[in-house]
Amino acid sequence: RGTVAPGVTPLSAAGIVFNPGAGQHILKNPLVVNSIIEKAALRRTDVILEVGPGTGNLTVKMLEKVKKVIACEIDPRLVGELQKRVQGTCLANKLEIKVGDVLKTDLPFFDACVANLPYQISSPFVFKLLLHRPFFRCAILMFQREFALRLVAKPGTKLYCRLSINTQLLARVDHLMKVGKNNFRPPPKVESSVVRIEPKNPPPPINFQEWDGLVRIAFVRKNKTLSAAFKSSAVEQLLDHNYRIHCSLHN
Repeated sequence: RGTVAPGVTPLSAAGIVFNPGAGQHILKNPLVVNSIIEKAALRRTDVILEVGPGTGNLTVKMLEKVKKVIACEIDPRLVGELQKRVQGTCLANKLEIKVGDVLKTDLPFFDACVANLPYQISSPFVFKLLLHRPFFRCAILMFQREFALRLVAKPGTKLYCRLSINTQLLARVDHLMKVGKNNFRPPPKVESSVVRIEPKNPPPPINFQEWDGLVRIAFVRKNKTLSAAFKSSAVEQLLDHNYRIHCSLHN
């Protein structure tokens, strides 16, 4: 019997060890899996993007309902498990696996994104998704509970932040359901939630990078007024620099 390194959990069926530090928490409850698929309202003609498929509990159920699933997985061991799970079945031809870091690759065309995300990539992946073109119909994503509540937070509430503003600028966001930690193997240290994100089409007529720069300044310190935030010397220098560039570009 081999030893298991600290921080990893064995998968007895395949001899694989999960690494919670890399966000490897497999959704094991079939009732939760079915609920996620139901809320995604999948269509027979859909191409689905899944990130972090793990051993394929969600993947296989989706393959039964859609035209194609494109699964992005960074761990070659889990890629092998997923391939073995559909090998020799009618589902194999409907599955495409992309091996690598989804944040470092171009997203393919897809109709909807359904995923139990590694929680450490939640924020960068959400904005990669929302700035992706062509538009997709919706995303049904599992997040850490606190992150999910920030996504849907309203102005004036404690959790309202830069993430809330930018996400709600680009999409309609709804909290769908809470998922307890015992629905995963190994269980994470935090509670989880499923969120629906539907991009606004057409998008707001702004330059998102410029807008995000403004919001970043406004939320540097939430207890400061906007007036105080814009009067700091560093911000004044930045604004002056940006203004000079703007003037040079527009004569």
